[in-house]
Amino acid sequence: MKIVSSLLLAGLASTVIAGCANRVYVEKNESADLAKARTYAWVDTRANQNDSRNVTAFAEQSMHNAVDAQLAKEGWQRTTNNPDVLVSYDILVERNRVRQSEPVYTQPFTRYVYNPYRRRWISIYYPSEFLGYDRNRRSVREGTVTINVIDAKTEKTVWQGWTTDEVNSRNLTSKEIQNAVKSIFRKFDVAKR
Repeated sequence: MKIVSSLLLAGLASTVIAGCANRVYVEKNESADLAKARTYAWVDTRANQNDSRNVTAFAEQSMHNAVDAQLAKEGWQRTTNNPDVLVSYDILVERNRVRQSEPVYTQPFTRYVYNPYRRRWISIYYPSEFLGYDRNRRSVREGTVTINVIDAKTEKTVWQGWTTDEVNSRNLTSKEIQNAVKSIFRKFDVAKR
């Protein structure tokens, strides 16, 4: 019995954790074989230095460190001479309006009635009832982190992963960037399946 309850508790915990994770989207070129890649180099994909989405130096350093750590786990090495793939990223923070709906319930209450047969007052509990939904829109800031892996020989994107989540400031913090990169690289499969 203890084993069954432990398994149920573990299943519930994993479901809760999975529900809190960011949604990650991945697109890949099925004909590309990333299993052969062992080296990579960073490339800058901004059109010019005055790009309005210019990220801070701290965010850029945090992004490089997080991606370097994840690619090192895959056995890849960073190089500047003849890399197998090129890696780029994009960070975008923008305002958006999201629809939010919250359930509305009545207040529970208790009513007292007199029972003449037993000659005493009794209480009847009325639970709350579902009335509907309160719908509204609120303004949020959403941060999107995108990572691109480009074949160095053909210069075509062979893998792209991105995630979007609500953020509290105009720029993403180092912790938010690290969490986004870890979420994205959970879906990074280098071997052809």
